[in-house]
Amino acid sequence: MIHAQISNFDVTQAESMKLQQESGDRKAMVEDAYKRLEVGLPPTEESELEWNRMERAEEVRAQRKVEKQKELEQDEQYLVPGGVTTTAEPRPNAYIPDDHAELPIPRPYGSLAPFKPSQPGSTMRHIRKPVIRPVEI
Repeated sequence: MIHAQISNFDVTQAESMKLQQESGDRKAMVEDAYKRLEVGLPPTEESELEWNRMERAEEVRAQRKVEKQKELEQDEQYLVPGGVTTTAEPRPNAYIPDDHAELPIPRPYGSLAPFKPSQPGSTMRHIRKPVIRPVEI
């Protein structure tokens, strides 16, 4: 019984000494941090790395916010008056006249809207381009 209490006391004493050593190390670290702050340096190397990491994360967050805002603006461009979203590119339905006599108010094209061809499909690669022969007069 006494041997158990003595060994328990030894373990507690060893743990106490370890904690006192750790406490002294931490106090020294805090003193060094204060000295570095007085000189104008970051308190510790780890704190500087963490600060840089936080700044990068804030920059990335701001960049994502800007990208999301741009994406929302692009999505608004493709809204159809019925509230439906389309992926088709908007085509011009009005023009601003070059007349200096009138106000520059857009006029609708009506049935004379300009033709805008679509992108050629993947099967166009099988069609040969025509050979233009010179005209002889």
